[in-house]
Amino acid sequence: MKFAMSFFSILVLVVSGALFFQYQAYSSDLETGNGSFHYSQEIEIVYRENSLDIRHHFKNLPNQKVKIKWPEKATNPTCFIDNENSCNRLSDEVSYFAKGDTKSQSVSYIIPIDGGLQNKMLLQNIFATLTNGEVSYSVIHISTDSKIAGQWITGLPLVGQQQLSLVNYTMFSGNGAAKDLYWQAGQIKAQEQTPVLTIYAQQPIAKDFLKSLENLKFLNDEHIAIIQEKNPVAQHDERLLFLPTLTQQAVEQEVILSQIHSQYTFENSPAWLAEVVASYLVKDSIGSEKTKNIVKTLKDYMTESQQLAWQEAMDNLGEETISPVTMDTLLSTVLNAKTSYFQLNATYENGTYPLLLEDERSIYVDGIHKKDVHVILYEGQVLYSADTLLPYLGYTAEEGKNGYYVKSDNRTFRFPKESGFYVFNQRRYSTISDPITKIVDHYYVEEAWLQRLFLVELQKSDGRIQVLTQAQE
Repeated sequence: MKFAMSFFSILVLVVSGALFFQYQAYSSDLETGNGSFHYSQEIEIVYRENSLDIRHHFKNLPNQKVKIKWPEKATNPTCFIDNENSCNRLSDEVSYFAKGDTKSQSVSYIIPIDGGLQNKMLLQNIFATLTNGEVSYSVIHISTDSKIAGQWITGLPLVGQQQLSLVNYTMFSGNGAAKDLYWQAGQIKAQEQTPVLTIYAQQPIAKDFLKSLENLKFLNDEHIAIIQEKNPVAQHDERLLFLPTLTQQAVEQEVILSQIHSQYTFENSPAWLAEVVASYLVKDSIGSEKTKNIVKTLKDYMTESQQLAWQEAMDNLGEETISPVTMDTLLSTVLNAKTSYFQLNATYENGTYPLLLEDERSIYVDGIHKKDVHVILYEGQVLYSADTLLPYLGYTAEEGKNGYYVKSDNRTFRFPKESGFYVFNQRRYSTISDPITKIVDHYYVEEAWLQRLFLVELQKSDGRIQVLTQAQE
């Protein structure tokens, strides 16, 4: 018992001394532009009677009014008297810290846990936060009854843990914040810890696997906890990863994707879009087969200078929201041609949509603007949307059993699925190129064939393309 208490005391003293200097360093990073700022925090958690009793110490507060955002499940939010000034900025309704010179304030609150701790329990968004504030450094102490056996896990590095006569004590500290708290009963424990990763598993980890981790590429040094779990948790803090098996590829991919989601905001985006961004940031294709196909398509299409410009655009995404629309805007700028490549792929679930460049000029048929007719550039060909254009030329156009059928009162075409010929008015004609091309679910007619077969004249200017039928000439 004496040895345990001595270990506990030494651990707290050593870490507290280190944290003092950390806090002093981070206080110099305080930002006040637009009301934003950085702060440090120390959180003491005691689990008792089916609830978490939390004492939350905010440090390095700015000399400005700061609103407190309490967790939805928090009860009894109040002042925690740590010293004579520990609550002198706390408002009477405990909703904000008033402007003042005192840099540290302390509060307490309770997070009820219905039914008490259960195995593999994820407690989400249980900590108070400060509006417009970003956590630069966190320390978390957790105490539970000594009769409760298990492991607490956060995304922060594990400093140490000790089994005492009455309580089990665990301590975490590191850069940034921890949003979620995970509890797993049984024998799971930290098997390996690096500056970036802590790996929790029930069994010791193979040395070859640990050796492979030394060469992994990561986007930043923000710490992440990896929990080996056969049934991964679906929704969780970006700093917690649940993997059924521990392999170099799985760890590298999941850590990078987690870092991507913590570093950037993706809006209305499929999972593969984050994988595409990650692939360019680590300069290695990771993720699904669709992601790899998209990266390869862009690489094969772009010139060397375009590839450099695109890489630079990915490296400088900044804090703006990322979506298929914003990615298409960037790609159009790099290619100097409009494309909806990412948007088309976002709505296409059966594979990878090809890269199409779009002619932005308005299309007129016999002087009338036709908004549903489109012109694209694909594999060196200029293609017109046959499904929408041909009806304006007096034809019906539809897909049939033996190909694509185009008919008017006295002209009938069939364009078979196989290449090399077409049928006009029941007569077969051989071709070197295909007059009609199917791209995903849409049919297009090649520009030269459009003029030759459907007897139209094309007049092009900077803002429009005129399609004139023979009768109009």
